[in-house]
Amino acid sequence: MSAMDFSSIYGVSHKPFLTLFLLFLLPLHSHSHNSTTSAQINSNSILVALLDSHYTELAELVEKALLLQQLEDAVGNHNITIFAPRNQALERDLDPEFKRFLLEPRNLRSLQTLLMSHILPTRIASHHWPAADLLHRTLSDHHLHLASKPSGQRTVDSAEILRADDVLRPDGVIHGIERLIVPRSVQEDFNRRRNLAAISAVLPEGAPEVDPRTHRLKKPAPVPAGAPPVLPIYDALAPGPSIAPAPAPGPGGPKHHFNGERQVKDFIHTLLHYGGYNEMADILVNLTSLATEMGRLVSEGYVLTVLAPNDEAMAKLTTDQLSEPGAPEQIMYYHIIPEYQTEESMYNAVRRFGKVSYDTLRLPHKVLAQESDGSVKFGHGDSSAYLFDPDIYTDGRISVQGIDGVLIPPEEEEEERTRRITPLVKVAAPKPRRGKLVEVACSMFGSFGQVCQ
Repeated sequence: MSAMDFSSIYGVSHKPFLTLFLLFLLPLHSHSHNSTTSAQINSNSILVALLDSHYTELAELVEKALLLQQLEDAVGNHNITIFAPRNQALERDLDPEFKRFLLEPRNLRSLQTLLMSHILPTRIASHHWPAADLLHRTLSDHHLHLASKPSGQRTVDSAEILRADDVLRPDGVIHGIERLIVPRSVQEDFNRRRNLAAISAVLPEGAPEVDPRTHRLKKPAPVPAGAPPVLPIYDALAPGPSIAPAPAPGPGGPKHHFNGERQVKDFIHTLLHYGGYNEMADILVNLTSLATEMGRLVSEGYVLTVLAPNDEAMAKLTTDQLSEPGAPEQIMYYHIIPEYQTEESMYNAVRRFGKVSYDTLRLPHKVLAQESDGSVKFGHGDSSAYLFDPDIYTDGRISVQGIDGVLIPPEEEEEERTRRITPLVKVAAPKPRRGKLVEVACSMFGSFGQVCQ
């Protein structure tokens, strides 16, 4: 399935239904504005023509971006020009990561800006094409550069016009173009989300290497650009509470190549907006220093996969399980895998190998994953959990996978079960065994025998 297969991602959608929907709905909306608008929106409108044209990918995007009402207002007030990228430009010619970025609900504003940058609030047919290079303001307040080459080929920014006057209607015109036009603001939003600017600005270096015998830093070894850190993640973790921790360097320093603090903040905000993971977010931010620690690790170049229990699962934790010193951290560490895994990669692994053990930040405990009922099941016995909300957040450095249970290492689960089942019985301690000489002495001095009892 292509990343632009909107029907399978957002639900079934049929063009005939969309066309009829627009025909009946737009006049109703327009009548609430003014009678002039309602007279212009009809079956011969450019919007109905767009939904019924061969630019199916663009039409689907417009629907998913919730732009029909805004375009209705634009058509009511202007005669518009739409530059429509061909389907291939949206299906196969775009970076898959950028496609995924556009389809994420949190990036709706970027998608709207992208689409509105292809629409001019004025009619420019081929016979009205400007002779000189001109900038025209779009509905997104960006500008498009309309020009003509010496060969006569017309261009819009860097895209060539493939089908001039492809669709003509009284209230607008559609020109077919070869590629998608990406405004600078949308590109910058994507760069910030993917941290491309930070990665390209600084060449990655390896983390310092530690001598396992002395636990002292060795001279940093040369590491190729883009290679993972040399230092194992367990040695890079901050010291435990029994050792005075050194202050962790914040992101943005000379050796930090990823803005881990921003990425951790992003995924916690995503948990809150997604809904049903407030307890997990609260533990990360308020009960532990894990958010800061994770941000530092990501800044150093490490990758993490978080198995996030939902609120219903977290509510089953008892007070005893959370009240011991360091217990929230230990529980959360068991839910963090020092690898970058997605739903697809984990499901493919368990389908191929049956059972897969993933390392966790709670060394030496591992979490078991296996295929079950067409999904991925984690853990053992009573503390098992299913992959419930896959790929809540994936940015290339941090992956968050929602699960429907809290995972407990099998050894601790067995101890907890034994502690609940075994009754508390007071057992008298046996008398210490006496040496032979002491026993003989006690038998000889009968009057002092009571002292020897």
